[in-house]
Amino acid sequence: MDTPEYNRFVDPEKMEAMIPDQGPKEMISTDFQEIKQLARQGYWAQNYTLRGKVYQKLIEDIPCRTVTPDASVYSDIVGKIVGKHSSSNLPLPEFVDNSLIPSYCLNPQGEEAVRKILLCIANQFPDISFCPTLPAIVALLLHYSIDEAECFEKTCHILACNDPSKRFIDQSFLAFESSCMTFGDLVNKYCQAAHRMVVELSEDVLQVYCDWYRWLFGDLPFNYFARVFDVFLVEGYKVLYRVALAILKFYCKVKGGQPLESDSVKQDIRIFVRDIEKSVSPEKLLDKSFAIRLFSRKEIQLLHLANETALKQKGITVKNKRQFVHLAVHAENFQSEIVTVKEMRDIWSWLPERFALCQPLLIFSTTQHGYSLTRLYYHCDGHEPTLLLLKTTTKEVCGAYLSTDWRDRNKFGGKLSFFGTGECFVFRLKPKIQRYVWVVIKHPELAKSSASEPTTSGLQFSQTAFTDPSKRLSPFLAARHFSLPSKAESMFMAGSNDCIIIGGGGGQALYIDADLNRGHTGHCETFNNEPLCSENFLISSLEVWGFWNADIPE
Repeated sequence: MDTPEYNRFVDPEKMEAMIPDQGPKEMISTDFQEIKQLARQGYWAQNYTLRGKVYQKLIEDIPCRTVTPDASVYSDIVGKIVGKHSSSNLPLPEFVDNSLIPSYCLNPQGEEAVRKILLCIANQFPDISFCPTLPAIVALLLHYSIDEAECFEKTCHILACNDPSKRFIDQSFLAFESSCMTFGDLVNKYCQAAHRMVVELSEDVLQVYCDWYRWLFGDLPFNYFARVFDVFLVEGYKVLYRVALAILKFYCKVKGGQPLESDSVKQDIRIFVRDIEKSVSPEKLLDKSFAIRLFSRKEIQLLHLANETALKQKGITVKNKRQFVHLAVHAENFQSEIVTVKEMRDIWSWLPERFALCQPLLIFSTTQHGYSLTRLYYHCDGHEPTLLLLKTTTKEVCGAYLSTDWRDRNKFGGKLSFFGTGECFVFRLKPKIQRYVWVVIKHPELAKSSASEPTTSGLQFSQTAFTDPSKRLSPFLAARHFSLPSKAESMFMAGSNDCIIIGGGGGQALYIDADLNRGHTGHCETFNNEPLCSENFLISSLEVWGFWNADIPE
């Protein structure tokens, strides 16, 4: 290497084999959009010196608090903080949650430096209560710092970012767990094949998805993580979701149908990531990441806030250390005439994570309350969201997750009117399990045109779906209603005294009459679904489930 100022903490032989020091030595642009493309293309990935210069500039440009610890602070405090410990036995701060320091080609001096820097960060940032990603970030930045003090300053600058539009590092268990739940929501919508695979192999999917940050910050080989970090410094947190989703897609593709290499799918994914060089190159991983057409940064932020709100309602605060958050349906006391506990757990795995925190609560059943739509409304009004299940007389089972309170039907003077949000979905369980989500999730190009066209079928639309999403707990995706080319793609749920309809536009995913006796199902534009059961059917039993907000155990 020709950069001795940057390699004092690195084993040069290991590093040279992993990232040869070659390629361009100067940046060719200062324009943000061009830098964004250069980061994605790996422009500075093959030159050790250039990457160090780029990191220095990108981190300097992060807006942060006026009083942010710098290199001089580190020089002042490091002796006092680590002096009482032997250099070979430095402890790690509690907030790293037992995360190991990734080797990343560091020499013994580098591994010791990571511990010293983390202890000094804990001293200067007492509000950090949970941050298991920090050892990997410090270990990476140490590669591109001339000394420990400079690495400390760079890390502090990232931690002290105060731009509300930018987000880099979760620093509390509340933020961390919200990110895990948000990742689970994104998997549910963008990696449905992988999600089905995880559901089949694990009783609690959140415990699998809570490892997503470990895949990136520790399990990925150094040259892969460095490529991700290049883009992360330019684009922020959203790229982490992209890469983790791509990892899950590749895992499903490579491992689908094969026996697990370990005792659990959770551990199996981590093994796959550590050995990812056998299957996927860094370029291919990033190409896959940016081919995923994610929701906007604003929508993801709203979802993260909604998940955070749900956790706060469970008693989680920014001061909490790690707690066990369970998303599986408890078998005790669960009783349904339509589905088994296993089938309900499958459905639960499809729910938005903030509601999967809850336990199912039966609020209406034809067995208990009779075959009457009026009684269904009576028992369901005031509950949001709800889950509708029905069994036909030929033992077919289907249903729908409905994001909005049925009381919204009353805003149209008794006329049949559509309302709801893009979180609604329909499904069948028997004879073959299948879920159908909002068509815009799989075809976001539908949301690009203006929504000025008239409504179809003479039906009206609730404006509650168009209000500020931040004012409600379950509005995710509602913002996309503003830019739909046709309302036919946003007919989620409708109700009157005569019937309820779920899914519209060119047909109805589910129609149920006022006697809760007869119904029909067909293709609709909103969910782009196949019939959920026999097209015309008789109802044997129907249940509506709400969500009981049980406390998280200490």
